Amino acid sequence: MKTLIFGHRNPDTDSIASAIALSHLKNKLGNNTLPCRLGAVNKETKYVLDYFQMESPHLIGNVKTQVRDLNYDKIPGLLPHYSILHAYKLMEKNNIRTLPIVDHNNQLMGIITMKDIAMALITGDLYKLETSMDNILQDLEGEALVVEKEKFQGKISVIALYSRTLKKLDFLNEESIVIVGDRFSIIDHAIKCKVQLIIISGKEEIPQEYIEKAKEKGVSLIRVPKDTYTISKLINQCNFVSSIMISENIMKFDENEYLDEVKEEIVNKNHANYPIVDSENKYLGIMNKQHLLIPDKKQVILVDHNEYAQSAQGIREAEIMEIIDHHKLGDISTTLPIHFRNLPVGSTCTIVYNMYREYGVEISAKMAGLLMAGILSDTLSLKSPTTTEIDHHAIRELNKILHLDIEDFSMSMFKAGTSLEGQSVQDIFFKDYKVFNVGQDKIGVSQVFTLDIEEVFSRKEVFLEFIRNVHQEKNHFLTLLIITDILKGGSYVLYECGIRKFISTAFNVEAYQGVFVKDIVSRKKQVVPRIMQAINMLK
Repeated sequence: MKTLIFGHRNPDTDSIASAIALSHLKNKLGNNTLPCRLGAVNKETKYVLDYFQMESPHLIGNVKTQVRDLNYDKIPGLLPHYSILHAYKLMEKNNIRTLPIVDHNNQLMGIITMKDIAMALITGDLYKLETSMDNILQDLEGEALVVEKEKFQGKISVIALYSRTLKKLDFLNEESIVIVGDRFSIIDHAIKCKVQLIIISGKEEIPQEYIEKAKEKGVSLIRVPKDTYTISKLINQCNFVSSIMISENIMKFDENEYLDEVKEEIVNKNHANYPIVDSENKYLGIMNKQHLLIPDKKQVILVDHNEYAQSAQGIREAEIMEIIDHHKLGDISTTLPIHFRNLPVGSTCTIVYNMYREYGVEISAKMAGLLMAGILSDTLSLKSPTTTEIDHHAIRELNKILHLDIEDFSMSMFKAGTSLEGQSVQDIFFKDYKVFNVGQDKIGVSQVFTLDIEEVFSRKEVFLEFIRNVHQEKNHFLTLLIITDILKGGSYVLYECGIRKFISTAFNVEAYQGVFVKDIVSRKKQVVPRIMQAINMLK
């Protein structure tokens, strides 16, 4: 099972780059990880990935426990042309009570249980036989004397009559399958009637003349070194297993179904076992209720966040192995100790860079580019108040590999990423939106970095209406849109709040929609701390 590495919802460049770079490092160290993302790649990140010729991480919707995560039984399926007796012996040998029947492409056709076998022996048509020569020879341990057909479908007759009586009754025909001892007059008559198959019990040699007659009439001949009674008991167990399999209304589960949904379906069912298939109905295994009790959780590593609200859906069902972050401590908890790196630096990529150095793993040009882009993005080209000397040092060392003009690269990256043309109000607002818990209150803060402020203010009223709707639907204390002007080094504010003077208190400015707050560029280090302080003051 691969360990999934991903950042927060609405991923930014730092989140994507750190997930890719950390996964690459972990795999170099012998782990099995997969870089992932929880949302669409934004324009800035796409520019970075294209620039350094890197693929976007795998998109995942959630990390909820699925049927595929269960430690279910990998019981091999049985092809339908095997016999009931073969199936029974296989089930008995492996101590299983349910056996899937599959075709040559491993597509699930049906299932049989021990109960189905028992009921077939009690209530089934004991005179009907539909099977192959191979099944009869294997199950009865017989010897083929004449093989004229590979498959048989007909009515079984165990002959214990005199030949004179048999001729008088005249019930043998081309559909008949005859079981008889070494009574050659009966054998001769059966051959003349052109029955499909004659099974001769006992170990006596069969005269060649009867073998030749059988060939001439197209009658198959088998000798079985058992008595007639034993053969008659076993013969209907030679039928194809498909003859008794359940093929309709099978309760099966797709491997991608979620465990909570599966539990609801089977809680009131009396079935002991359930087949598991993939999206193409290919059989994978068998699960029972016991497997639901202790599922194998998805293993995950979180980067650039450590709060439930910012993480993947179903994160509480996953096993968190490690967290690499540069934000304040959040509310995520674990049942066991984990590796947790949390440093007050400007970017998660800075931490990942230092991990490469710590483990002595060489940084390729592509990885150096991703790490540099992540740091420059989160620190606004090292101008954000979150920037530390550790970030500066990482950029200097990474650029020894890349030899880029950092200022030109940063502006090209920001220009590509901050264009809002063609984007809806909803897309812009939720591009980088996070929810924070402050005591009993929830605040929603969206931040947009752009070089084109007018693109937002030309739709100011539409943005304000959207913010009001989000505020009401999510029952926030404060809903905020921070529009950060990279060149001016400050942010414009659009908001909705129940306390009229809240924005004035938080940012020390006159409160009106679209007010510019000088030197405010960091949500983490400036916006959220000021909001927390204002809440404490006003409540």
